[in-house]
Amino acid sequence: MPLTDASSIATFTLATVPAEFVDDPYPWYAQLRVHDPVHALGNDQWLLTRYDDVALLYRSAAASSDKQREFAPKFGAGTPLYEHHTTSLVFNDPPLHTRVRRLLMGALSQRAIARMEPGVVALVDGLLDRLQGEPVADLIDGFAAQIPVEVIGNLLDVPRSERGPLRGWSLAILSALEPAPNTQVLAARQRRGDGFPRLPARGRRTPPCPPRRPGGRRADAPDPGRARGRAAHRNRAAAQLHLPAQRGPRDDDQPDRPRCARAADAARPARAAAARAGVDRPGRRRAAALREPAAAQQPAAHGAGGFERARELPAGAFVTLGVGAANRDPAQFASPDTLDLARKPNHHLAFGHGAHACAGMNVARLEARIAIGALVQRYPRIELAGAAVRDRRVRFRGFKRLPVRLD
Repeated sequence: MPLTDASSIATFTLATVPAEFVDDPYPWYAQLRVHDPVHALGNDQWLLTRYDDVALLYRSAAASSDKQREFAPKFGAGTPLYEHHTTSLVFNDPPLHTRVRRLLMGALSQRAIARMEPGVVALVDGLLDRLQGEPVADLIDGFAAQIPVEVIGNLLDVPRSERGPLRGWSLAILSALEPAPNTQVLAARQRRGDGFPRLPARGRRTPPCPPRRPGGRRADAPDPGRARGRAAHRNRAAAQLHLPAQRGPRDDDQPDRPRCARAADAARPARAAAARAGVDRPGRRRAAALREPAAAQQPAAHGAGGFERARELPAGAFVTLGVGAANRDPAQFASPDTLDLARKPNHHLAFGHGAHACAGMNVARLEARIAIGALVQRYPRIELAGAAVRDRRVRFRGFKRLPVRLD
């Protein structure tokens, strides 16, 4: 069903999105923001697409991230996917969420992140060395997907010989969160999920001594929920890498920049610095399309504050946060479809917001800053060598393949 006018979105549902939505959801989001910003998805489910509404729900004490009621019928109580998703930090409420998040934030302090940087630099340089000389390189398998696997492997003290399943687990976790995964996919994900509990169990039996966690702190066990975060960060980094490969950091991408700044960007070191400084800018444009639904614990009004109408979402309603839509809301961002590496302010929601801001966002920023900066500095004339292949997920958009020529 092509998007032709406002009436086209009346029957829009995430369970059966139009074929063109996965490749480019933003025209749909734009229509939803204007004509139906609090969109009914059926079965007491709602989709928010305006920035103010999404940010409000992130902050709202009336919203719950607990997923037991939703995931029991979807995955089956007691299954590996159910156990993973209902105990993960992102799917819990205070006081558990507060306690675990405090532990993680202590372990991921700015000082701890700084100590990680030399290792990430060495990792990225090694991956780029391997790509050198290849006529066509895949920036997903050969680069973007490798970085978070190694970083999370180090964080969780996973022996290098046992890191092979981490990427598959991450993808299994994300794919299970699709709005309507088919039964065959879920069955396969459950089988792959059998390995989820092993790392936490081993962490309890043989904690590292002395502690090798960032910052010297040690939680009772590594949280396998971080695998979900690693996969989401891989998708975000891959989307950011698609921009320089697709077009290169050209002057006409940022026509409002001062002329002297555009001239300075012509030098390779300055261009690499601009890429490093602009990690959050493409993150706003290419953020994950949707976040898992929150459940309203009590009635809550949305769509007010200048919107055409407000709706009160009933207690128990499932609400999907349209982060990709919110991050292109012209009420919040001037020229929202334009990549502006110097955009300020840039209060995007790609890493969440409030108490549910991503605990690992500084690790993700470190990875992206080093990876993108090193890539464009070493290969300033990078270009696509074929069509990028997208994963066909709706909730967490990403690439399967990104073929490039490096020069």
